[in-house]
Order: sequence, then structure tokens, then C-alpha cells
Amino acid sequence: MTSQLFAICFRATRPSELARFWSGVLGWEVAGGADESAAILSPDGTGYRIRFLPGQEPKTGQNRAHFDLTSASPEDQRQTVARALEFGGRHIDVGQLPEEGHVVLADPDGNEFCVIEPGNKFLADTGFIGALACDGTQAVGYFWSAALRWPLVWDQDEETAIQSPDGGTKITWGGPPVAPKTGPNRLSFELALLSGTGQEAGIDRLVSLGATRPESSRADDSDEGRVLMFDPDGNEFFVQGPRL
Repeated sequence: MTSQLFAICFRATRPSELARFWSGVLGWEVAGGADESAAILSPDGTGYRIRFLPGQEPKTGQNRAHFDLTSASPEDQRQTVARALEFGGRHIDVGQLPEEGHVVLADPDGNEFCVIEPGNKFLADTGFIGALACDGTQAVGYFWSAALRWPLVWDQDEETAIQSPDGGTKITWGGPPVAPKTGPNRLSFELALLSGTGQEAGIDRLVSLGATRPESSRADDSDEGRVLMFDPDGNEFFVQGPRL
């Protein structure tokens, strides 16, 4: 493997406040709380982290990606919803039907997420963050499967899903139609190259799989050494230098 999913990043108007919200909802540890950025880590310290970076772009529609949180029982679902509301979340309507069992919420920055009812078989082998559900094509699912070397666990009717060989959160793409992209995504991936992989070699591999770079490639202005790239659906992601 030459790269791994290091973080799922939120662009936030108040990064430290959003980190506290998600830390409270998920029970993850806050690893940084400066005004300009923050991060939370899972209790076991494995897998990806969630980073909160400064961004002032106005929200113009539903995000292209959102978390689906799982529930062990109806009471567990109610407790997760109550905890989210206590920390500053709110109920929202995105067209869900009354008979659907999941609860749709938004965090304090307006980012949508769902608390899924118990008994969902597709998310049974995941964890509390069952899925990052994305709006995207079959091609982008294939791209991320190859880029992360995560196997496809669903590929039907142009819908795709991948999952780490170690288990955990699934990343899913709903297939067409894909809503037009109107500005920078609020959620993005950050990849880390593993030790022994040169940054340019790692980037060249991603390009060979279908990623692109801006005409004037640059490091992200909020972090050192992060290279901006785009996946085949035009979603921003970042690549940082080799890690041990």
C-alpha cells in the first residue's frame, strides 16, 4: 500500500466548536483545539481521524457526503439523537419519509448526518460511524477502491461501497444522477503516503488512476506540505508526505 486514509476533513466556520460537537456525539478524543484547526481521534487510536479546518464558504446545498451513525437498539438510537441535540445539533428535513426509520440531523455548522435505525444489515459489520455516504458515480467508487486498496463490498446498479480490509466505516457512492458541484466541498479526504513512498511517486500513481491536479498545484494554505488534488468526480482531496 502506498497511501492510506489519514483523515476525513470538515471545512468549518468555527473548527474547535465543531470538533467539540463531534467529540461529544462520537465519544472521540479531541487532539487539538486551536481556533484555526482541531482534530478528534477514535478511542482505540486506529483508523482515520476527523479534522476540522477553517473555511468560510457559505453552504449552498446538501453536502456531497454525510455520516451515517449506527444504533444497537431503538433506545440507543434515541440516546444518540438526544446527545446530538444536547451538543448543538438540530433536526432537518431533506425529504425523508415518515415511515423511514433513520433520523436526519445537522451539526452546528449545518452539515447533514443520519442516525440509522437498529437492524441495518449493510452496516452490521462496521462501527458507530457506519458509513460515509457520498453522492458520486460508479467510476469514483472504483477510483477510491484502487487508491486506498480497499476492496469493493458493494457494486450494483452503479452504486458502490468500499471498506478497509481491517473493517470499520464503509464509504459509499449512490450512483447517478450526481448533483452538480457548486463550490468547494465541506467534507474531503486527506491521504498520507506511507514511509518509502516519495510524494511525487504517490501523486503520479493517483493521477494514473484518474485523479487530477490543479494547473498551478499548491500546498493547502492551512497546512504544510498538503497537495491539492481532485478525484474523477471533481471532489477535492489532499495528499500529505510520507508517514511511518
